[in-house]
Amino acid sequence: MRGSEIRDFTQGNISKQLVIFAWPLFLSNLLQVVYNMVDMIVVGNVLGKVGISAVAIGGDISNLMTFVAMGFANAGQVLIARYIGAGQRDRIGKFVGTMASFLMVCAVVISVTALTFQSTLLRLMNTPAESWDGAVSYSTICMTGLVFIYGYNVVSAILRGMGDSKHPFIFVSIAAVTNLILDVVFVIFLGFGPGGAALATVISQAISFLACTVFLIQNRQRFELNMTRREFLRWDMEMLSSLVKLGVPMAIKSASIQISKLFVNSWINSYGVAVSAFAGIANKISSISNLISNAMNTAGSTMVGQNLAAGKFSRVKEIMLSIAKIGLSISAFISLVIIIFPQQIFGLFTDDGAVLEIARGYIPIAVLLFFGSSMRAIMNALLNGSGNYKMNFVTAILDGIIMRIGLSVLFGLMLDMKHYGFWLGDALAGFTPFFIGLGFYMSGSWKKSKAVADDSET
Repeated sequence: MRGSEIRDFTQGNISKQLVIFAWPLFLSNLLQVVYNMVDMIVVGNVLGKVGISAVAIGGDISNLMTFVAMGFANAGQVLIARYIGAGQRDRIGKFVGTMASFLMVCAVVISVTALTFQSTLLRLMNTPAESWDGAVSYSTICMTGLVFIYGYNVVSAILRGMGDSKHPFIFVSIAAVTNLILDVVFVIFLGFGPGGAALATVISQAISFLACTVFLIQNRQRFELNMTRREFLRWDMEMLSSLVKLGVPMAIKSASIQISKLFVNSWINSYGVAVSAFAGIANKISSISNLISNAMNTAGSTMVGQNLAAGKFSRVKEIMLSIAKIGLSISAFISLVIIIFPQQIFGLFTDDGAVLEIARGYIPIAVLLFFGSSMRAIMNALLNGSGNYKMNFVTAILDGIIMRIGLSVLFGLMLDMKHYGFWLGDALAGFTPFFIGLGFYMSGSWKKSKAVADDSET
């Protein structure tokens, strides 16, 4: 049997470890953005702004349904990292069985609920009449395939928690290539419209999930996953409690951000189909900005979690400094690219003059998005890695609801900046986790984190 695949981040060169761990995560996130953008590009060039609007709205609703997967998978990743840092690898198998089966049950329940209230959600989004049928088709297919999205989040979180970012990248690459091929087949050649783009996405996600699951099962000894079917059928309630304590605030954070975006986009959609179409493009630009945040946050959370559990606080500070240097440098580079080449970037999605005119005023907002993403990654790594569910809950409410909706209403309605005001408010709200995390860091309470075995609050 080959040696263990679990990576120990409590010793060694921090910057090198962060880059090696984060780089595949960055590429994985990039590929996910790319294959989501492929939907938009193919549909936009075949079906025009009505097709873009349908995919954008259907995608917004579908993304909302993933909040439990995102929150609990991130919590699971942190808890696995803390088991490793605390020297309790023998508990990982039982925890994985509990987390995986719990989230798959959640996927089925949420999928059924979403399909039941689909029409209500589309009306709340102020879906333009021209885009209604396409949005229904896109969201229906994505909601039906929700179990594959949840499944992939589980297996990739297990690997990331153990310090493996290479294999999730490989499986996302498989999904990206599959999605590109199927988009061309379903939308261009078979004429399935927005529903074809959704079908391509769901099938590619299913393939990625199944491939990743098979890999994890075949290599479970190398990842020290000592578990049987019993772990999936009989949940460890103590471990489930730890997962829920940390996962609920993270899920609330994910859900509140998605809900606030739906609120913002529902107002934006009321300004007409051209603005609604560009909102879909703006969401993809926002996804690019999140590449920085997600990669640094995911890598940093695992590294911080291990070192806090091991009591190595000086390394935690070095991890945060490395995240700041790397993230801000990437933000500066991407900002320059979009400032210098706006026509080429936005022109990838559409050649509609009305939509491209809106894009010109969006460039400064995009720059704010990039820097907000990199700055919040610094503190999110500390907040998540510490396992402090109270601070995560505060961040969820302030960042996801109060600031995003409040600032959007302030600029969009009260200051009458219209759709640009809503986008500006959303971009500025992205800095909220940085300031919350800064206060948390200065207080020093993050040093009081306990090993997961204690099941204590931080």
